[in-house]
Amino acid sequence: MSSNSFAYNEQSGGGEATELGQEATSTISPSGAFGLFSSDLKKNEDLKQMLESNKDSAKLDAMKRIVGMIAKGKNASELFPAVVKNVASKNIEIKKLVYVYLVRYAEEQQDLALLSISTFQRALKDPNQLIRASALRVLSSIRVPIIVPIMMLAIKEASADLSPYVRKNAAHAIQKLYSLDPEQKEMLIEVIEKLLKDKSTLVAGSVVMAFEEVCPDRIDLIHKNYRKLCNLLVDVEEWGQVVIIHMLTRYARTQFVSPWKEDDGLEDNEKNFYESDDEQKEKTDKRKKTYAMDPDHRLLIRNTKPLLQSRNAAVVMAVAQLYWHIAPKSETGIISKSVVRLLRSNREVQYIVLQNIATMSIQRKGMFEPYLKSFYVRSTDPTMIKTLKLEILTNLANEANISTLLREFQTYVKSQDKQFAAATIQTIGRCATNISEVTDTCLNGLVCLLSNRDEIVVAESVVVIKKLLQMQPAQHGEIIKHMAKLLDSITVPVARASILWLIGENCERVPKIAPDVLRKMAKSFTSEDDLVKLQILNLGAKLYLTNSKQTKLLTQYILNLGKYDQNYDIRDRTRFIRQLIVPNEKSGALSKYAKKIFLAQKPAPLLESPFKDRDHFQLGTLSHTLNAKATGYLELSNWPEVAPDPSVRNVEVIELAKEWTPAGKAKKENSAKKFYSESEEEEDSSDSSSDSESGSGSESGEQGESGEEGDSSEDSSEDSSSGQESESGSESGLEDKRTANRNSKPKGKSDSEDGEKNNEKSKTSDSSNAESSSIEESSSDPESESDSESESESRRVTKEKEKKTKQDRNPLTKDVSLLDLDDFNPVSTPVALPTPALSPSLIADLEGLNLSTSSSVISVSTPVFVPMKTHVLLHRMSGKGLAANYYFPRQPCIFGDKMVSVQITLNNTTDQKIENIHIGEKKLPIGMQMHVFNPIDSLEPEGSITVSMGIDFCDSTQTASFQLCTKDDCFNVNIQPPVGELLLPVAMSEKDFKKEQGKLTGMNETSAVIIAAPQNFTPSTILQKVVNVANVGAVPSGQDNIQRFAAKTVHSGSLMLVTVELKEGSTAQLIINTEKTVIGSVLLRELKPVLSQG
Repeated sequence: MSSNSFAYNEQSGGGEATELGQEATSTISPSGAFGLFSSDLKKNEDLKQMLESNKDSAKLDAMKRIVGMIAKGKNASELFPAVVKNVASKNIEIKKLVYVYLVRYAEEQQDLALLSISTFQRALKDPNQLIRASALRVLSSIRVPIIVPIMMLAIKEASADLSPYVRKNAAHAIQKLYSLDPEQKEMLIEVIEKLLKDKSTLVAGSVVMAFEEVCPDRIDLIHKNYRKLCNLLVDVEEWGQVVIIHMLTRYARTQFVSPWKEDDGLEDNEKNFYESDDEQKEKTDKRKKTYAMDPDHRLLIRNTKPLLQSRNAAVVMAVAQLYWHIAPKSETGIISKSVVRLLRSNREVQYIVLQNIATMSIQRKGMFEPYLKSFYVRSTDPTMIKTLKLEILTNLANEANISTLLREFQTYVKSQDKQFAAATIQTIGRCATNISEVTDTCLNGLVCLLSNRDEIVVAESVVVIKKLLQMQPAQHGEIIKHMAKLLDSITVPVARASILWLIGENCERVPKIAPDVLRKMAKSFTSEDDLVKLQILNLGAKLYLTNSKQTKLLTQYILNLGKYDQNYDIRDRTRFIRQLIVPNEKSGALSKYAKKIFLAQKPAPLLESPFKDRDHFQLGTLSHTLNAKATGYLELSNWPEVAPDPSVRNVEVIELAKEWTPAGKAKKENSAKKFYSESEEEEDSSDSSSDSESGSGSESGEQGESGEEGDSSEDSSEDSSSGQESESGSESGLEDKRTANRNSKPKGKSDSEDGEKNNEKSKTSDSSNAESSSIEESSSDPESESDSESESESRRVTKEKEKKTKQDRNPLTKDVSLLDLDDFNPVSTPVALPTPALSPSLIADLEGLNLSTSSSVISVSTPVFVPMKTHVLLHRMSGKGLAANYYFPRQPCIFGDKMVSVQITLNNTTDQKIENIHIGEKKLPIGMQMHVFNPIDSLEPEGSITVSMGIDFCDSTQTASFQLCTKDDCFNVNIQPPVGELLLPVAMSEKDFKKEQGKLTGMNETSAVIIAAPQNFTPSTILQKVVNVANVGAVPSGQDNIQRFAAKTVHSGSLMLVTVELKEGSTAQLIINTEKTVIGSVLLRELKPVLSQG
């Protein structure tokens, strides 16, 4: 072992050895002259001792150092036995690092890893999701066929796990298991089918990757999940987006008809302008019948468009190829700007992007013509980038821009990069052939280059001129004479061969020069390159046939030299030519046609783009880059002539049981209400991406709906205490509308499956809410607002309870699933009464959801504190005298229960009346909605007015941009909410707080340590500071050193639990638990400095 370490250090050089020596000195001082080289061994011995220590701190330190070694690329495999002993450690931090190590080395040390397999199986049941996921990763990394059944069982269990992170790892393990044992394919497909139904954005990308690896031909698995994947796309992580987009591109090519027919139709329309009206109408009708874009096709194109703004180049490239392959040609142009933006990335990204642009620019020049200057070559570009840019410039060249390009090319020819200069000359040649107007100009320019000092430039010019002269040889005798003179100076074989070929082809046009060239070549024949020798033989043959009087002896001399040449190609050519041109008794019939054979009219070469034939590969793939089919490449199918049945993508919706109606309510009204609240809202929520909003933090259905559980349980207890409320018909109708609005799932950013319909619906619900608020909440007292809110909540639960009672009486009605858990299939018994027919995990989830009067109370409460800090919306200087400020009143919004209330104060600082103040154009991110104030007819000089608005920020701190307009002007303004204003305070008991906090651990928990003076940690100071930053409610605490605060997000109703725990000395720990991990981390970042300062 010492010899190994000696060799390792010797190879890695002195620097590495010194580094290792320095690392080791902290624990062991090397003894003797050999100490420096044996330090690696001693260091590992030291690590082994630390791993066998009884102290967790020593083990943790050792594991950190070992993982550090792996990160640096050093070999730590000899520590495997010592590390694997700690796999059962109680310390979670040690366990995590051990799993990181095992994932790296389990495949190499399979026997030792197998000894710990029972520990991994136990870890699959660990309460910590990170440990469960890591155990599954290690298990799938041990590539031994004997444990395939154990892996299969583990993957099945993990695919039903409550944590989306564990389900994501299950999807990763599917691919590993499939590569180990392809016979498991059918069972794995069942797991993939189940995971494809998962609503978590964390899982989507990984399961589609598994689908692509295991069963890419099983398109039927995608049908039901197609719309969901389209809607989740915006929220999936970047590499998941790439995989899903590529898969959906293939799917679209099999399920929809070609949208390119539409463009062909438009061209026909222009051509047939002068036809009679009847004929025209007939043709138009026929075209309309021929093509109408499938709504699902449009959904995919619409939902991928925002991803062109992605920071990840691979995502932008994936969307670009999707548009290229499946969008109508008229819409493809939008990708060009985004793709050109990627040229600011590093050179590797540029290389791939330019290759794809080169392919696209051949077929559709117009897309990239506006960005011509983006493809000009920079001196810092590497050669591979320069040649690709030249390729694109050539493709984009036309009569309008060729003069600019030729000036650019003249500069490139002078480049120090000779390979690039040669490529530029070829480019000039291609431009000359493509654009006949500049052929002569290019030819003259290339002839000028023949006097260049650089041999490579001259050689390339000769080759290109040869190709150009083939197109119009009769006109250019002078150029051929000029090139013949260059034979004395040019040494590059390709160029010499090109000149000889040109002289041979045109030997009758230069009868005096050609024989002399042959004489010179005969002298140097033996020292020439093989390529040149072949052309000398050809020239001799051609001159023998056209001018045998002068060249007969010369040709025979050259043929004799060639007969004994070392190269067999030249010997063969010599024998062939001798038999063909020198007649004798053995000559065959071909010798009569020798002149026709040698001096036949040669077709002019086509100077084509090397990217011409790449378009049959899918853009952005490895096969397209290599221009050869790579392993695992899935070809894009041709568009079907007739679209397959689109109904396969319709998702079956579980119909809700009929709602209980009070005796006084008319049936007609009930049916209308059912039409909106059940069928459409249900359909909406089935495809909604709301579950995905929680991102990496959401613990599937149970945690995803914890807010709803809280609401319903709270409402039931309020209901019992508040007694029966009398309801009039109209009032209950309004309440039902609000209930439907609440029950519909929160719209995620990507939930745009049926944009127009959803927008109409949301507007309707907003207006109904506005009406109800104006009727019920005439007073602006915040107490009355929150009271009426809780009343409507309690009524809703009353109805739900009565509906449940009716459902229990009638076993034939379908079940209402109280929890929308992804992991469980619908069960046949009513969910209200858990029976043994339910899975044990569902019973456990339902135990906490008790609709009796003794259930826990989690209700929206009044704000503890309302900061009156105002923000400038429009400065009086910018607004030409109109000034606008806004603040957040921290009240439930009257315009919609998912909206944040915003109060805007408008001031007229001028001495004239300002008329018609209103909101103009709104530029809102996807999913965000705004309820604007009514237009203000006029605002008197020095006058002021306060108006209310509602904005649904979709639980994000994105800016709402819009225009504030007057009669004469429009001003661009924006409102960006502090994260604390996206919350509503919640009143709950300490017991409920701890229970909810227990559900939101692991990835849903963020924490930080705060250091401040003890006087800043008094309960009143902490309360004041926290509520100043965030709209949270105080939770009663039985411990003096712990303060708790609770709130829920306005849009989705997800709980936000804040804990401040005072430690010894002047430190405190700030903990935030929430599904909305992004909002949680932003809030932590804002609270930390506020609590730290005095």
